[in-house]
Amino acid sequence: MLSNLSEHPADKILALVAAFKEDPRDQKVDLGVGVYKDAEGRTPVMRAIKTAEKQLWEAETTKAYVGLTGDPAFNAAMRRLILADAVEDARLASAATPGGTGAVRQALELVKLANPDATIWVSDPTWPNHLTIIKYLGLPMQTYRYFDSETRAVDFAGMMHDLRHAKAGDVILLHGCCHNPSGANLTLDEWGAVADFIEASGTTPMIDIAYQGFGDGLEQDAGGTRLLAGRLPELLIAASCSKNFGIYRERTGILIALSDTAAVAKVTQNNLAFLNRQNYSFPPDHGARLVTMILEDETLRADWEAELEEVRLGMLGLREQLAAELRQRTNSDRFDFIAAHRGMFSRLGATPDQVAAMRADHGIYMVGDSRINVAGLNAKTVPVLANAIVAAGV
Repeated sequence: MLSNLSEHPADKILALVAAFKEDPRDQKVDLGVGVYKDAEGRTPVMRAIKTAEKQLWEAETTKAYVGLTGDPAFNAAMRRLILADAVEDARLASAATPGGTGAVRQALELVKLANPDATIWVSDPTWPNHLTIIKYLGLPMQTYRYFDSETRAVDFAGMMHDLRHAKAGDVILLHGCCHNPSGANLTLDEWGAVADFIEASGTTPMIDIAYQGFGDGLEQDAGGTRLLAGRLPELLIAASCSKNFGIYRERTGILIALSDTAAVAKVTQNNLAFLNRQNYSFPPDHGARLVTMILEDETLRADWEAELEEVRLGMLGLREQLAAELRQRTNSDRFDFIAAHRGMFSRLGATPDQVAAMRADHGIYMVGDSRINVAGLNAKTVPVLANAIVAAGV
């Protein structure tokens, strides 16, 4: 049987990580993998997480399973963090998942249960895992224009033109903030226009929000999601705690489903429990427990929010520095989009050949589509990247 298996294509980002490690040069910069790093190149454990772990070690008395959809306190805390008071709790169903990827997978599994003929509309570009999971589940898929490679901004007119072809029952997959891989975000007015379209078309939005707090702030980054939740009858939200709590390896995420009525929400909750049971039974709890402790404790939450803000402002500072360095070197403002983008990522607009040249000549490692992880930079490596961009003729 196993001899019938064939190899799948290598993950391009993991291959890039391997190539970076094998590069013997001392002066090399890793801008590929999508993990936050501080100025020393570390992915630190956040202060509030450390404190919560110490408290949990003292207080925890069992490692027994939690419920099929996770600890109710975690679900409630995450719903408040993302949605605040945008919608009444009775219309919400939720389930803890193994990371944001698990939430995306369960959301699409739920769509398949509810409407296997639904077409999933994804932005061009989008996070590659969106595409592979949709394909693996056998769901129909279409793309809509999103990123203008000339202006490096959202092509909103193109987006809305393409979405006109979506039919009632289809799913519109949106990035809640800090669009991956482009870094270009919808404005709140554009979110309003998207809500108008979804309301009129009978489509269902699905929001992947993996970077809340990394863009314009915790509240601002949830603005589009809350706007849709307050106006629409249905909404799916796949959220991750990996980035904003720095607990990548704990695999902590949540799927939230908004239904038109409390009665439908009850049935949806039953289906979320069913899906968890089929895929992994009980979700992991350690990271979820830490998140809950932080969100429910005034002191821990204040410390977490302060450190998250330090992370956010640090990335904004790197963006502004890089834009300024490129403005000086090119005597133009064509790279100012880097300072306007938000989150960890930006697409530079370089060709694959230019990306390869920057890697070969300057030890700059980025994904082939020229997506860079801004958090992979520091004040000393920003000029190195700026020189490489100019030398490559981007």
